[in-house]
This record gives sequence, structure tokens and C-alpha cells, in this order.
Amino acid sequence: MGPPDKAAEARGALRRIFQCALEECSIEKAFARKVAYEGGALRIGDDLYALADYDRVLAISLGKAAHAMAAALAARVGGLVRGVSAGPTEAAAMAPGFEYFRGGHPLPDAGSLRAAEAILRALHALTAQSLVIFLISGGGSALVEKPVLDLSWDDLTATYRALVHSGAPIAEINAIRKHLSAIKGGRMARAAGEARQVSAFVADVPEDKLDALASGPTMPDTTTVDDCYRIAARHGLLPQFPETVRRLFAQRALEETPKADDPAFVCSRWWVLLSNAIAVRAAAGAAGNDGWAVEVDNSCDDWDYAAAADHLLDKLRKLKQRRLGEPVCLISGGEVTVRVTGGGVGGRNQQFALYCAARIAEERVAVLSAGTDGIDGNSPAAGAVADGSTLARARSLGSEPERVLARFDAYPLFARLGDAIITGPTGTNVRDLRILLAW
Repeated sequence: MGPPDKAAEARGALRRIFQCALEECSIEKAFARKVAYEGGALRIGDDLYALADYDRVLAISLGKAAHAMAAALAARVGGLVRGVSAGPTEAAAMAPGFEYFRGGHPLPDAGSLRAAEAILRALHALTAQSLVIFLISGGGSALVEKPVLDLSWDDLTATYRALVHSGAPIAEINAIRKHLSAIKGGRMARAAGEARQVSAFVADVPEDKLDALASGPTMPDTTTVDDCYRIAARHGLLPQFPETVRRLFAQRALEETPKADDPAFVCSRWWVLLSNAIAVRAAAGAAGNDGWAVEVDNSCDDWDYAAAADHLLDKLRKLKQRRLGEPVCLISGGEVTVRVTGGGVGGRNQQFALYCAARIAEERVAVLSAGTDGIDGNSPAAGAVADGSTLARARSLGSEPERVLARFDAYPLFARLGDAIITGPTGTNVRDLRILLAW
């Protein structure tokens, strides 16, 4: 594997590269690039809105970046906008005229319901002369929620739990969430009536699947009730759903969500402020500046974590051969999936890193996998780093990594090794990064 100090240097390089990507994905930098207010006109993307032309300007901010996005907007327009912000934490500072909520994640809670009800009340008060600015980031599916079809709250959260642990890709999970929600799948846009609408996104989904972001509350839904029935069958979900939801599926009684021809979208616009592509580009630039020969491979987005790891490690080794032993870096954006079967503490990124550790033992390879939101599964970590020494160091602590992997309990091990990545909630969310080094 090479001298231990080289492995430690590689782990440090991985952390620096990841930190550079996080800094470039800050909400303030995104707003500086895409949002401005001058001469009474608010620019979002390429659109201009003369705020004095509207009888009311309302901002609805939801998701893991909600409070940061609300603060960035308020810093530009001052008291000209009132709104609602619903995020996973308490707001560090409250903008005048905003009502704040803390919702649950990954499962909705009572705060999620209160936020949804406050948002719907605010939207129902708008007129054709109003402007509503939706600020949407990942995590909104759980942080703001209200059931549809007279489902009970307990049944809705039980369904969420089954979906989150199913191993299904997020777009498929959100397809079902949309059809069980009073606000998702374009229903929030419908609640705004005839008001002018503009949505600004911090995307934790692929840019060609933006209606999956926070389950698409302000966009035409490209999924259908028939998709939901197929997804549930494919992943064997019906036995895991509560009886009321099973009955809806068995009777094919789900209600369809608004589509592109719905009047709710006649006066709607959508802009991406941040996406995973910015994080990948920033990481590639930082790695290049550090002297690594860089390639990017996003092809394993939404793959099973083990298949993704095998693919990327194989590509890394081939890259090193092609570069004749030159230090190389492979970067992969997006997310991997896991089907949780154990009751441990961890997440998809730490599961990916620990799986890699067993396959790079004694090699001059180091791997980082982490979420840009600072949260990985049910752990306090964003992810972890692993290298050719990880397996031996784990066993020296009396740990059996294979059993840890089977229990989905990677966080305690990485924490003991000092290789967990702890950032705390970052206030942004543009999916995950996997960075692999070979020297």
C-alpha cells in the first residue's frame, strides 16, 4: 500500500477537495450568481419581476437549504417579501415577515404538517395580482407534508418509512409520495391559484428530473398513478404499507397529480440555482490544482452502492494504468442506493466507503463518499474516507468490518478510526460526491 504517511496525506487531500466543493455550493454564492435586486426589479435566472407591480409578494422556502435561501432572498429585497420557511433545523436568524418551521427528516413529523398547513393558508390568500417565489431544496418531501385522500398521519409516516428503507431510487420513492400528498406533484402550485409563480431550485436530483426535487410541489408531474402501482409491485412494497394505503393500491384509487396542461402552470417559471454539476466541477478543479489527473464518471447515479463501488474502483485502476502510474483522481456525482437490512447507525455514503475498504486493502487507493447536505442516513456524519489501511486499522480495534457492513452500522467504526466526515448540516443540498484517488 505504500508508507502510512502517504495514505494519511491522501485522506487529507480528499477532505480538502470535498471542502472546496462544499464552499462553491454555498447558498450565498448561488444567489450571487443567479439572483439580484436593483431598481425595484428582482432578477431570478433570466427573469425580471418589478415587485411594485404586485399586490402581494410571498416567498415559500422549503427543504434542507430553506432557511439559508430565505435569508439570502431577504438580504436582497428587505421587507418587500413576506413568507414561510420550513427546514430541518431552527433558523439561525429570522428574516422580518417570515414564519419559520422545523420539520422532520427523513420522516415527516408534526412540524412538517404545521408547515404544510401554514403554506397552504398563505397560498390560498393570493390573487391574480400576486407573485409567489418558491425556494425549493432537497429534503422538502419530508419537511413539509400533508396527506391527501383522508389518510391518517400515522399511515402516511408508516408509508414513508417503508419507502425510505426500500432501496428504490429517489425518483421512484417520490413518485409514490406525490400521489399521497396534498402539496406534492404540483399541488402546491395549484394551491397558488392564478398568482404569478417562479421557482428557484437547489437540486438534489438530476437536472432532467427536477419534478422529483422535494417531490415536485410546484412543477407538472411527469409520473402517474400507473407508475406508482408498478413501482410498488417492483419493490414488493405493498406488504410493508399500512392497510389503508394497501387498499388504495389494490383498488387503484390513487388520485392523479397536475400535469403540464394544468392551468396552475400557465404563469409558472423554474430556475436551477445549484446542482450536483457545480459540486463535481468544483471538486475536479480542486483536485487538478492539487496535482491529480482528474476524470469524471457520473454513470453510476442511482446504482446499488456495491455495483457503483465495483464500477468506480475498476475505472480508477484502469485510469492509473493509462496514466502510467501518475497520481489520478476519479470523481462521481449523484447518489447510490442501499436496501437497509440492519439496525445500525450509518448511511449510504459510509456503506459505500466501507465496502470499498475491503476491495482496496493494501492498495495505494483512497476513497471519500459524502453528502453535500452534511447528513448521511441516521448518523451525525456526512460520509467517510477509506484507504488501503482501513481494513487493517479496523481489525486492530477488534472490529469485524464484514459484520459491520451487514448491519449497516458503519458510522461507529469510522468514528473510532477518525475517518468519519463531520460537517454538521451545511445549509445546502446538491446530492453526494464520491472522490477516489490512486497514486
